[in-house]
Amino acid sequence: MRREFERKDSVHRNPRPGATSLDDEAIARELLEAPELPDGIEFSDLDEEARRELRTLPKALAETVGKHLVAAGGLLDSDPEAALEHAKYAKAKASRVPIVREALGLVAYHSGNWAEALSELRAVRRMTRSDDHIAIIADAERALGRPERALDLAKEVDTAKLAKATQVELAIVAAGARRDLGQIDAAVVSLQGADLKAGKRDPWSARLFYAYADNLVAAERKDEAIRWFLNAADADTDDETDAAERAADLSNEGIEPAKAAKTTEPAKTDDEPVKATPSTEAKATEAAKATEPAKATEAAKTAEATEPAEVAKADKPAEATQANEPAKEAATTDAAEPAKADEPAKAAAAETADAVKTTEAAKVATTAEVTDAPEQAKAEGDEPGVTDKSDD
Repeated sequence: MRREFERKDSVHRNPRPGATSLDDEAIARELLEAPELPDGIEFSDLDEEARRELRTLPKALAETVGKHLVAAGGLLDSDPEAALEHAKYAKAKASRVPIVREALGLVAYHSGNWAEALSELRAVRRMTRSDDHIAIIADAERALGRPERALDLAKEVDTAKLAKATQVELAIVAAGARRDLGQIDAAVVSLQGADLKAGKRDPWSARLFYAYADNLVAAERKDEAIRWFLNAADADTDDETDAAERAADLSNEGIEPAKAAKTTEPAKTDDEPVKATPSTEAKATEAAKATEPAKATEAAKTAEATEPAEVAKADKPAEATQANEPAKEAATTDAAEPAKADEPAKAAAAETADAVKTTEAAKVATTAEVTDAPEQAKAEGDEPGVTDKSDD
């Protein structure tokens, strides 16, 4: 009874002077230091395994830490820096709980804080003696410029004890480390296996296909890379990768827009009636039209100069008609041509008319000479039948 009384009495005993004020200051300072929780955050939103690990803490502290872990997970994609602050605060309140260190390590990894991620996940590995995060640890080593260390981790771990998803992720990281070291062909070969089948649709298939295609690009095997990027796009039902865009970029690589447009034009052949052929025929026709009237005119002039005046007079209508035939033919053939095409014919007609006039003038001159010959003889006394009286 005495002990029970003492316990009850201790409950009602007044605290030490100043203890209440110190607790208030600590609580106030803690509230100021804590990052503000988003609205709607509840401890029940944390998964069951994490809640079970946090039960080692006092109930109020467990709920506070749990809420900040929920906030870190919710902000990871939209605001990585804010997510990192919530995870750091949770670690500050419960640094000995593996789930808290794991959360901080994963958030730091996705935020690009490689050194912090490596430190936290190594601590989790020691605390849990588990290799569940070995692929992320190796990738952090690679990100820090230590690909040899990443390969050592991949070799020393017992992959048979790892989950299948972790095995595939570790193989992808190891292939990337080999590529960093210049071992391109080895990187490609290391990913080949039973899981690298185009028809596979495992949770890790899209990432494996994508990594294989990426290494094929490094090996300058473009056509194969395009095919595996397309396989990755088909397997990526959640659109977690940009496999389709990578395939499109590789397909269009090296094609200039101007050349692409030029190749779409129909090719011209020598047998095709291109514009050069009609224009050549037109030029030949015009040349023939221009030379034919000139030739006809020269022939008419030659014939008129050699024939007697009477023949020229008799053949006058025929010559005029013959000389005008090229002009008529030119006018008929070129009815659809511009007026400029008739100029050679008009010139030929004008030259023919001049030739006819010249012939008529020659005829008149010849007739006058024949008529004046007897009269001149009379004047000179050469008329026949007339004798000189002085001789008798």
